[in-house]
Amino acid sequence: MNLQSKLPHVGTTIFSKMSALAQQHGALNLAQGFPDYETDPYLIELVNRYMKDGFNQYAFMSGVLPLRERIAEKVWNTHQVRVDIQDEITVTAGGTQAIFTAIATVVEKGDEVLIFEPAYDCYAPTVELFGGRVVPVALLAPDFSIDWEYVKSLVNEKTKLIIINNPNNPTGKRLGKEDINALAAIVTSSHTFVLSDEVYEHIVFDGHQPYSLLAHPILRERSFVIASFGKLLHVTGWKVGYCIAPPVLTKEFRKIHQYTVFSVHTAVQMAIAEYLENPEIYLSLGDFFEEKRNYLIEGIQSSKFTVLPSQGTYFLNIDYAAISDEPELLFAERLIVEKKIALIPISAFYTENLNQHILRVCFAKKAETLVQAVDLLNNI
Repeated sequence: MNLQSKLPHVGTTIFSKMSALAQQHGALNLAQGFPDYETDPYLIELVNRYMKDGFNQYAFMSGVLPLRERIAEKVWNTHQVRVDIQDEITVTAGGTQAIFTAIATVVEKGDEVLIFEPAYDCYAPTVELFGGRVVPVALLAPDFSIDWEYVKSLVNEKTKLIIINNPNNPTGKRLGKEDINALAAIVTSSHTFVLSDEVYEHIVFDGHQPYSLLAHPILRERSFVIASFGKLLHVTGWKVGYCIAPPVLTKEFRKIHQYTVFSVHTAVQMAIAEYLENPEIYLSLGDFFEEKRNYLIEGIQSSKFTVLPSQGTYFLNIDYAAISDEPELLFAERLIVEKKIALIPISAFYTENLNQHILRVCFAKKAETLVQAVDLLNNI
C-alpha cells in the first residue's frame, strides 16, 4: 500500500501525551483543559427531556431555530450587536469543527495564513491540509504583546487569513482596544479575512467585559467568529459550538459544513436553547473563574514558581526558571513522574518549540482539586 500522509509532521497532541502520562503515573491532571466538576443537573435533565420528547432526528443544517435565536440574544446582551438568525449563525460540532470549516472555506493552495503563537494546536495543521502556508508570529513571555508594525510587514497579496484567539489559550492574554484597531487597519488595507476564535469570550477578569470582533464594524464584515458551548456550559465533551459570519461568508461556510457534519445533536441544541433563557449563566462566568484563578495564584505565592498574568480563559502560566533549566517538555514529564502533577509545556504551542521555562496550568477544577494542586506546586 502506498499512502502518502497529508500531515506527515503531525503526531499525537501534547494534550493526549501528557494526559496519558498522568494516568500512567497517577498524577493530578491539570494539563488538559476540561472541568472536573459536575455539569448542572438541570441541563442534564433538559437534554433527557428533549430526548424523551422525540428530538432525536436530524436538526436543521444551520442549527435548530430556538438555539440560533438564543445565540442572537446572547450576542445582543453581551455586545449590543444584532446578528441575523437565518443568514449569519451556524451551529457546529464544537469550536474546532467551526475553525476547521472556516479555514476550509477561504484557504486555497499557496495562500498564507498568519497565526499568533503560542497558538491552539488545530490551526496550523488545518491550514496545511488545504494547501496553505502558515506564517507564525511568535509572541514572547511575560506579556505576549503584539508588534503590529511587524505583523503589517508580513501581510502581502498572498495573505488570505489572520487567526486570532481572544482571550488567548494558552497565554491568558486579552487583546486591548489598540490591538483590535491595529488589526482593523491591516484588514482595511488588504484582502485578508479574519478567523476570531472566541471560545473563552465570557471568561475575562479584573473588571473587563467580553469583547467580540462582531462589535467592530470593519472586522465584522470580514470575520468568522467562533464560539463554544463546551467552554460556556462546562461540557467540553458535548462538542457544540457555533460560527457567526456575514451572509456571504456564511453561505460558503455552510457549503462545507453540510458535507462534514451536516447537523448537530438535536436534543442537546434544544436543551441549551432553553437553558440559556437565563443570561446570568454566561454573564457571571468571568466571576466564577476569576475566583478559581485568584485561589491558585494566592496559594502558590510562596512557591518557587513565578506567576504570569492571566487576563482570561481558565489557564494560568507559571515560570519555573528558579527551579530548573531543563527544557519545558522534559521538566513537565519529570513533574508527572516524580511530583505527580501534570502541566502543559507552553513550548508545544510554538512552531519553533521555544523554551521559556513556562508551564500552563488549568484551573477549571473543583475546590478540592485546586487545594491538591496548590499543595503539590508548593512542594516542587
